[in-house]
Amino acid sequence: MKNQLLKKLPLILAFFVLLALVACGGGEETEDADADAPAEDTAAQSEDTPAESADSGEGRVFRIWHYEEAGSATGDGWARALEIFEETHPDVTVEFELKTFEQIQQTAQMILNTDEAPDVMEINKGNATAGLYAKQGLLTDLTAVSAERGWDDLLGTSLQTTARYNDQGIMGDGPLYGITTYGEFVMVYYNKDAFAEYGLEVPTSLEEFEAIADTFVEAGTVPLALGAGSVWPVTQNFYELVLYQGDQELVEAYQLFKSDLDFHGPAFTFGAERFAEHVAKGYYGDNANGVIQDDATAAFVQGNFPMILTGSWMFGNFQNQITDFDWGIFILPGKTFNTGSGGNLLVVPENAQNKDLAYDFLEITLSEEVQTLMANRGGIPINADLTQIEDEKNRELIEAFSTIVANDGLAFYPDWPAPGYMDVLGGGLQELIAGSVTPDEFLDQIAGPWQEYKDTLDE
Repeated sequence: MKNQLLKKLPLILAFFVLLALVACGGGEETEDADADAPAEDTAAQSEDTPAESADSGEGRVFRIWHYEEAGSATGDGWARALEIFEETHPDVTVEFELKTFEQIQQTAQMILNTDEAPDVMEINKGNATAGLYAKQGLLTDLTAVSAERGWDDLLGTSLQTTARYNDQGIMGDGPLYGITTYGEFVMVYYNKDAFAEYGLEVPTSLEEFEAIADTFVEAGTVPLALGAGSVWPVTQNFYELVLYQGDQELVEAYQLFKSDLDFHGPAFTFGAERFAEHVAKGYYGDNANGVIQDDATAAFVQGNFPMILTGSWMFGNFQNQITDFDWGIFILPGKTFNTGSGGNLLVVPENAQNKDLAYDFLEITLSEEVQTLMANRGGIPINADLTQIEDEKNRELIEAFSTIVANDGLAFYPDWPAPGYMDVLGGGLQELIAGSVTPDEFLDQIAGPWQEYKDTLDE
């Protein structure tokens, strides 16, 4: 047992650090949140967690909604978790339903408010989604069951930052409403063969990155694949540029509403103006708004673009799909903060019919077997046997993430602050790409809804 713990220590310690920059609450507030949980909720959760729920499954249908495709690290890990669940719950009928990210974003609030809610649902983290649903009473408070089953010890305080929400729906403290089973961050994937053709090396600054992009433009090649038609990808391209002028105060103001924020200040102005420059210089081609992200990633896999900025959730897919060229990754260089966090949340809807089974499944996803499999599929695990990681690229991924962690540099995601902010931010960026608004006008567009939501919190 001691040797197993030692194997896990490096990553476990890293994850305790990973959200320290914005972990408003820390261990003391976490204890307060647990203590403040209503007594009747605690009792109900204890009753929902029988010691051997596998014996009580006859005739029951257990439903899971998620958007992790087969071939991805998380998708393969959860598929193995499902196999283990079915082995240990032979009398339960399982419906493991694959949705798209957009489907769940658009329908979750409605489904969660009905008796048709699944028993487990994957949802996006942050105030705009998990926080909103928690505030509306649509999610089960997992505080007591997490303590009972030992998830608190495994996840630690910092990993729970994006899973805890107060009564205003703001992340960082309050009851635990979900669990994450992995870490994630945004990076640049690049075609090593294309770089070698032009004598290019991994950049060490934004200026060097732009010089690489300029080289491809001059050669008649669009440097970066971007599916701005899907709204969310372009928000990350923009936010990565904002973070060149960002600091801890900016992240806490923007994500946690700890202070006022001037969207026409240095950080957001730099991001908007630099992004507009990149568009004008042809970094994303002339039809980014007409491309969805699935097509953009497919085009990168086919070798049609030398780079794409996207998340670690694509790493396993690229390992499986890219066969015609060598590829690698790098963090967009020259800044301290990076888009990323703990992974998406698995939640138990308040209207779930089989909460005890849901708890069993969540526990399996956190098991060492599943976590080690995820690591070997290109994921960033939280409970894996790190000595069993076989692939050099997987180690490269974890090392890149460790670089961000060492800088206390995870800055969450740009759409998180307020409900509906994904469409506000992504829609504004689509207009910026189209040239129908200026950077200043775009900043006005995104500042208004953010401030309006902050004002409701101050009332």
